Amino acid sequence: MMYSCNWHAALNERPTDMKQFIVFVRKEFRHIFRDRKSLLIIIMMPIVQIILFGFALTNEIKNSNIAVLDNAKDEASQALIQRLDASRYFKVTQYLPTQADIERAFKSGTIRLAIVFPQGFRESLMHTNHTQVQLIADASDPNTATTVTNYASSILSDYQQEVNGNSSLPYTIKPQVRMLYNPQLKGAYNFVPGVMAMILILICAMMTSVAIVREREINTMEVLLVSPLKPLLFILSKAIPYIFLSLVNVSTILLVSVTLLEVPIQGSLLLLMGVSLLFIITSVSLGLMISNLTKTQQEAQMFSLMALMLPTLLLGGFMFPIESMPVPLQVISNIVPSKWYYHIVKDVMIKGLGFSAVWKESLVLVGMSLFLLGISFKKFKTRLA
Repeated sequence: MMYSCNWHAALNERPTDMKQFIVFVRKEFRHIFRDRKSLLIIIMMPIVQIILFGFALTNEIKNSNIAVLDNAKDEASQALIQRLDASRYFKVTQYLPTQADIERAFKSGTIRLAIVFPQGFRESLMHTNHTQVQLIADASDPNTATTVTNYASSILSDYQQEVNGNSSLPYTIKPQVRMLYNPQLKGAYNFVPGVMAMILILICAMMTSVAIVREREINTMEVLLVSPLKPLLFILSKAIPYIFLSLVNVSTILLVSVTLLEVPIQGSLLLLMGVSLLFIITSVSLGLMISNLTKTQQEAQMFSLMALMLPTLLLGGFMFPIESMPVPLQVISNIVPSKWYYHIVKDVMIKGLGFSAVWKESLVLVGMSLFLLGISFKKFKTRLA
């Protein structure tokens, strides 16, 4: 009889428990729908990622700028140049007069591949049934270098088969591949500059973005504001510790890269540290701006993740080739600081170039730093008022 009563009581309690469960579910849904920012991220993030990775971001190389040194200037070399330019993989942007111009073109960063036709190209092909074409690639990005040389070799092979036809003595066009800056095609030559850019912007910007917000949340901002310290000095006091720690990180990354990964520093170490300091200041400025625009630490971290980490990974240039992206994304990539720093590190560290080759990118970072610091200072003064 007692068991029967307990069973009936349990049955009577179940609807009540279920009602409470439904109430809590509804309550949680209301919390989600009230937080419009989180809801927007939850709904829009999958859509944006599918569009980006499905249509915009791809490892396929398209529209790569190439240079041609045509020592032959005959029908065969001209036909091959036209085929290369007509393909969706390449754009012939430069016709170089001498061999020395090839290295200058690579140092300027305007080409991915150079193709050299020897003198008497057609004559050698027709009389000796074989000839060579030199393919020179920028291997500071080894994956891209391998891909573009394979594409060019494939176009040469197609032309060779067309010329052969039903000939009893087949013609042979042998590509002679030369990799600049990274002959062994080590992946570290590409990911070390990319990792440096990502780590610095995450540490500097994300950590700095919560600095001012944290003071506001723990109610110490009022104490700081009554001190005689000027607003600009207050902002700088928040930035300097992260600048120092980031310089330590740069030194550690470079030490590990040289000793363990065997990635040499071809250029000036002083210049490399100088541009790294400039990028650190830019990243800290970005973090301070986020800190002044957000109200909570959670909001600052979420904004930093969306506005810094994803653009750095997707539009920085070290994971996906920017020239293969749609034009709108190529334009947007210009406002991503890590893109400019990545190019500077590659030019200085891998290619051994000097300041004359990276002053434009450095000037862009200076402009970004001044702009972001100006916004941070103005917003901070507005909040003080």
